[in-house]
Amino acid sequence: MLKVHNISGGYGATPILSDISFEVEKGRMVGILGPNGCGKSTLLKVISGIMSPTFGTVIIDGVDINDYSTRELARKMTILPQLHATAFSSTVRDTVSIGRYPHQSGFFSSWRAEDERAVKKAMQLTDIEKYENHYLEFLSGGEQQRVFIAQALAQASSLLLLDEPTNHLDIAHQKQILDMIQREVTENKLTVVSVFHDINLASLYCDEILLMENGKVKAFGAPHEVLLEEQIKDVYNTRISIQAHPEQPKPQMTILPELQNQSEEKVVKLDQIKIKQEYVEFKSHYPLRVLSSAVHNAGMGWYANFMNRTVQPDYDIEHVKEEYLQYLVSKGFSPTNTVGMMTAVDTKKAVIKKYEMPFGEVFVVVTAGVGNAIDVSQSYKRNNFFQVGTINTWVIINGKLSDEAFVQAMMTATESKSKALHHEEVYDYISNTLATGTPTDSLLIAATQQGEFMQYGGPITEVGQVIGRGVFEATVEAIQIYRKGDR
Repeated sequence: MLKVHNISGGYGATPILSDISFEVEKGRMVGILGPNGCGKSTLLKVISGIMSPTFGTVIIDGVDINDYSTRELARKMTILPQLHATAFSSTVRDTVSIGRYPHQSGFFSSWRAEDERAVKKAMQLTDIEKYENHYLEFLSGGEQQRVFIAQALAQASSLLLLDEPTNHLDIAHQKQILDMIQREVTENKLTVVSVFHDINLASLYCDEILLMENGKVKAFGAPHEVLLEEQIKDVYNTRISIQAHPEQPKPQMTILPELQNQSEEKVVKLDQIKIKQEYVEFKSHYPLRVLSSAVHNAGMGWYANFMNRTVQPDYDIEHVKEEYLQYLVSKGFSPTNTVGMMTAVDTKKAVIKKYEMPFGEVFVVVTAGVGNAIDVSQSYKRNNFFQVGTINTWVIINGKLSDEAFVQAMMTATESKSKALHHEEVYDYISNTLATGTPTDSLLIAATQQGEFMQYGGPITEVGQVIGRGVFEATVEAIQIYRKGDR
């Protein structure tokens, strides 16, 4: 649909763009990224025909843009510049209606039902119908931006060029506008080329990314091919981390600031882990990075408070998460800053172990009930039934783990727990085979993220070895204590 071939040029004798080439298929959305001054807006002006290149060509539907008449080009392509100068007062409706000019035989001389439908649809899509009779100068910057986007949509061309379309918009309208544009791309085969400053929005909504640096193409391809951590660090000269979006297969970037308080020493001490009447608690003076399978706030995050709560064996609540949240509040815990587990084991039976390591102390806390022990390889033979039994494990590390090390630490701890069950000859009484755990086990790995950096957490690493030993010893002791009691 669009082919940019060997474009070079700039303003007068000042070169800005150098040998830029890329192609955009019909019904695709391409985002242009790069630091300030790299030539993003200049490239958009060359593509639109506003600026002529020194070298190279821009081709739309197989035809050089210089071979189109002004009106023909306007039917093919719409451009929404970054800045808009409102030299005269006009209503929102009149401003949007200007987008229909390329489809008129004379300026508003042949207004048709098709034009009316296009204007109304554009205002509806951008949520500006309520401002139809308002004058543009009385609207906020964000509202004005939506009006100009509506004007571009009303033009109904097959190629839409946008320069920071979400500029001045709050996050709700950013989402609304980009959802709408993406829907037009998907359903009506609109082709979009847009400049972005927000890398995450570009990644989330675009099919391909053109990354620019110093007027040249640094990379072009799918977001996961272009938005590489080292490449973004190099182009933008800033520390970042890239993770997957929680719902879409798109990378998302997080800025890593240089905070002054990083020099503050953060150390977890044994006396911060306390056994209360109804729960085991650990309260840190600062958030720790955590990966867990807890009842409350499972997954990866930063938390300062931890609870392993004891409930009665007949605990049967339909909305467990809601009930747990209310319980945390009733006990003075912040729900957004707390990881919560649940067990039917009496808190007095919790086992706490401390291990001195060269990189720092490691604490392991286990409560173990094995009345519902299960062999995971034989669980498919079971019918639904409930019997008390849960093994909850905390591993708290004074050290810094990579994401990979967190996951490997979870694996190491799980393997160690299973070994402890084998050592204590805990059986799955349905299959009569050695158990590997219980159906409701919870595991937590927490680290201060200070001190020595540990890339890996497997069983042959220093941190993996102490996790393997600690979880095994604490779980064995907890099982033995459990078997001596009533449950």
